[in-house]
Amino acid sequence: MNSSTHLDLAFTALADPTRRAILARLSEGEATVAELARPFSISQPAVSRHLKILEQAGLITTAVDAQRRPRRLEAQGLAELSGWIERLRESWGYNFRRLDQLLAETAPALEPERTGS
Repeated sequence: MNSSTHLDLAFTALADPTRRAILARLSEGEATVAELARPFSISQPAVSRHLKILEQAGLITTAVDAQRRPRRLEAQGLAELSGWIERLRESWGYNFRRLDQLLAETAPALEPERTGS
């Protein structure tokens, strides 16, 4: 899967408030489907569908612990999202610095002439 496709899947997954809430819960530690379903008024199969989307996006993984299948955050998937956002933020910063420089250069030319008193 290429980087663009991965970002598309990740941002699509994050567009849903239930999936964001699941990620927030998983930031506290791993949890099973039953544990993740408790705060929601949706069925466990619906939570499982949300988890599948998060897993396909590379944001979570499923561990195997005897009979349990706890989900946990996937650091690599989150790092890719963070990196993309950071590059965008750096670009904005560069553009704002260029705008500040342009304004500083043109500001003296825009000031009205003052007459002596």
